[in-house]
Amino acid sequence: MTRQKGELHPRNRHHSRYDFACLTRDCPALAGFIITSPRGDETIDFANPQAVKTLNQALLAHFYGVTHWDIPEGFLCPPVPGRADYVHHLADLLADDNQGVVPRDASVLDIGVGANCIYPLIGNHDYGWRFTGSDVNAEALKSATAIIEANGLQSRIRLRRQKTPEAIFAGIIHKNEQFDATLCNPPFHDSAAGAQAGNERKRRNLGLADQPVLNFGGQEGELWCNGGEVAFITRMIAESKDYARQVVWFSSLVSRGDNLPPLYRALEQAGAVKVVKKEMSQGQKQSRFIAWTFLDAPARQRRRQKKA
Repeated sequence: MTRQKGELHPRNRHHSRYDFACLTRDCPALAGFIITSPRGDETIDFANPQAVKTLNQALLAHFYGVTHWDIPEGFLCPPVPGRADYVHHLADLLADDNQGVVPRDASVLDIGVGANCIYPLIGNHDYGWRFTGSDVNAEALKSATAIIEANGLQSRIRLRRQKTPEAIFAGIIHKNEQFDATLCNPPFHDSAAGAQAGNERKRRNLGLADQPVLNFGGQEGELWCNGGEVAFITRMIAESKDYARQVVWFSSLVSRGDNLPPLYRALEQAGAVKVVKKEMSQGQKQSRFIAWTFLDAPARQRRRQKKA
């Protein structure tokens, strides 16, 4: 099936316009934030952080059975449709090693699970995957823990604190532990000023007033780090070599296409056997993730057969 530019993944649950009647049945609080657009359509004020968070609560309740979801003020409030696309494309990658069938027993590591715990919630609901989520931020992990416990997901999602901020996999992947995949939404920007400029571009693209409000939120470690995403993912690639036999597929979002060449060079230097780029889009927003493995196709097949 060929997807047109701007289309979500075929299995993504968010192709249609928001059905506010259904969403408010599962999340009555959303009703207080619904407004009428100049075209006469129901919508919410995307400049209002509380409205955006409540919309997420409604989407997670309606589509993913998440009865409790909340995040502390100032933390990243992720757009659910785009996050779901990453999960579905990663599922396709795992299916390629499993005779075209998405595995239901995959073990996935989420680097930077955040306060929102969004990838584990989606991946566990749609595919039954087991997740380990890591983060350096204790408050983020406290929030994610509350979400997991409130939804009875303790046996499906576990969390680990990264105690060494400059490390990514070290201290998180234990000896003899194996994962089918890792995913990561890295800090994109290289400074607080860059993060603010990115937020202002996002608001202009949404047609919102030019106000210095991070309506989608985000802490320092979520939005920026020294060197931005290229430096972060390059560190991830270098460190992934140490876990080449414990992880089948490593992956990370890449926000800017022009950041790919130095990452491809880093992957070549690291000795990756195969590198895959998955393009994603929602409307005008373009994104992608790269995935790499140090295992050749026969080794990946043997790993999958052992789990069967």
